[in-house]
Amino acid sequence: MNAARPVLAIVGASYAGAQLAASARDLGFEGRILMIGEEPHPPYQRPPLSKGLLTGKTGAEQLSLKSAEFYAQNSIEMQLGTRARAIDVAARRLTLANGEAIDYDWLALATGARCRKAGLPGEDLQGVFHLRTLDDALQLAAATAQARRACVIGGGFIGLEVASALRSRQLEVTVIEAQPRLLARSFPPDMSVFIEAAQRRRGCDFRLGRAVRALHGAQGRIAAVELDDGERIECDLVVFGIGVLPNAELAQAAGLAVDNGVLTDAHGRSSVPGILAIGDVANMALHPVPGGPARARLESIQAANDGARAAAAVIAGGEPAAPTVPWFWSDQADLKFQMTGLPMAGDQTVLRGEMESERFSLFYLRDGALVASHSVNKPAEHMQSRKLIAARARPRPEQLRDPSFDLKGALSAS
Repeated sequence: MNAARPVLAIVGASYAGAQLAASARDLGFEGRILMIGEEPHPPYQRPPLSKGLLTGKTGAEQLSLKSAEFYAQNSIEMQLGTRARAIDVAARRLTLANGEAIDYDWLALATGARCRKAGLPGEDLQGVFHLRTLDDALQLAAATAQARRACVIGGGFIGLEVASALRSRQLEVTVIEAQPRLLARSFPPDMSVFIEAAQRRRGCDFRLGRAVRALHGAQGRIAAVELDDGERIECDLVVFGIGVLPNAELAQAAGLAVDNGVLTDAHGRSSVPGILAIGDVANMALHPVPGGPARARLESIQAANDGARAAAAVIAGGEPAAPTVPWFWSDQADLKFQMTGLPMAGDQTVLRGEMESERFSLFYLRDGALVASHSVNKPAEHMQSRKLIAARARPRPEQLRDPSFDLKGALSAS
């Protein structure tokens, strides 16, 4: 390592990349920081792409994570519209697609993920969108002005957020999901039933347990979606939301350990000294929870920021903070979903409130300990749940079930 002027190269102008650069400076890293981004935009907020930007409540100019002055004042350099091509692990050298070579002391991979493609006939028709980047969202928002009927393929969080946003623009929306229920990988059956009913009340239609056979067009534009039983749904707009794949090819080609993302410890260290991975591309070791997963690739802003701070501590020679309880959120029309912890099959569930009211929390207990919660329009209960889970609290089910019971009491008892 060049002690006089060490170099931190960050591949990915993302949430994680921007947080790493800022945190490294905060912790006293005085070397050169260079951020390489494949998109032409400086780091920006992604959650509004499927929410406020589509509804028109948020403008593109509001999405920047940091100002240009911030990067200049902190001597954070950026090369945008540039792709990293290869890593020479032995020489500690990063080569860009334009041929430029950058010798690094620390290399951080914050390359994120890309939309999973369905590989269906007609997927390249005009009016068919995959939503991941700011440019994707701007093109989709522009297309909604001339559209009347939309099909959203995928009943996960992104698909349901997009469906809600399109309904707010008065489009007819049909959501097509191959699983027999919505959010089957994230929620238990009762929550899936609630979400479907709530979305139907807000005007969405659904085809569940149905696969898409092909997309059909007229004069080069989308005209209909054909399902596996031959049903055709006429539409002039299609949005795919069938998940993402980690952008781990650069790491894999360099010989890093990769399995559904770059394998790292809890502080972002990869299998190769001097190389870290953070954000959506990182498959991180998790803080041990009895019965919980040993590692996961957490696609969330919180995980990106926390992982970046931990990696910055490694770079600056400090002590990384203890891992925090993961949390997520999803805004769908006037429904605010807030999730914390990682529930597992077999967890005991306890409902607090009534689902019909659209204001409730569902708690998950494992061997008597609170390990996760899902809240709908209950932000205070969500915040208390995060504290209870971190404290490994063991509230009694009857306490959680009773809306009059103060959750702070369970926290004090823990």
